Amino acid sequence: MRKRPEERRAEILDAAAAIAIDEGLERITLRSVAERLGVRPGLITHYFPAAEDLVIEAFVQAAVRERDHFFPADGTPLARLRHFVDHLRSGASAPLARMWLNARHLSRFSPTLGAALDEQDRLDRTALIGIVQAGIDAGVFADVDAEAACTRILLAVDGSGSYANSAGALDDPVHARFVADVTEWTLGLERGSLG
Repeated sequence: MRKRPEERRAEILDAAAAIAIDEGLERITLRSVAERLGVRPGLITHYFPAAEDLVIEAFVQAAVRERDHFFPADGTPLARLRHFVDHLRSGASAPLARMWLNARHLSRFSPTLGAALDEQDRLDRTALIGIVQAGIDAGVFADVDAEAACTRILLAVDGSGSYANSAGALDDPVHARFVADVTEWTLGLERGSLG
């Protein structure tokens, strides 16, 4: 079935993003995407002549989708922050944590991927700073430097996410509550405020 070029391109990116999350960025090849879609590799090449471009765009698409899940636009700052922490604690973000670890590693060898990673990281920071600043302005969070608070919270997220590839279950309550604990401490919230 012949599809419009923008539909086909979106379909290719969806398949590549799924491979990135399921198997890793290095598993995105023209052939693997074609197999997933049941088409010939030449079709993928028509839209993405360089596999690296497909890898980078797949990472960006997955990161954008992740941001939409992590940072809801509606609700109070505390509710939005609680959602952020709950999403991490639920384990729903583990595949994405693996992809981010993978992207950080591969960006050492690809300046273009590194630039895309930096931009997605900047957008995540901006979204989190916005929530934190809204909470400070509303008097719900302590009057702290929103950017420094965001840095602490994201360092806790990255620290927890660094275990995403661990074969063993991380059931330790300290690990499970780590991001919540750091966030509560950073923003002057009572312990347990974030669940």
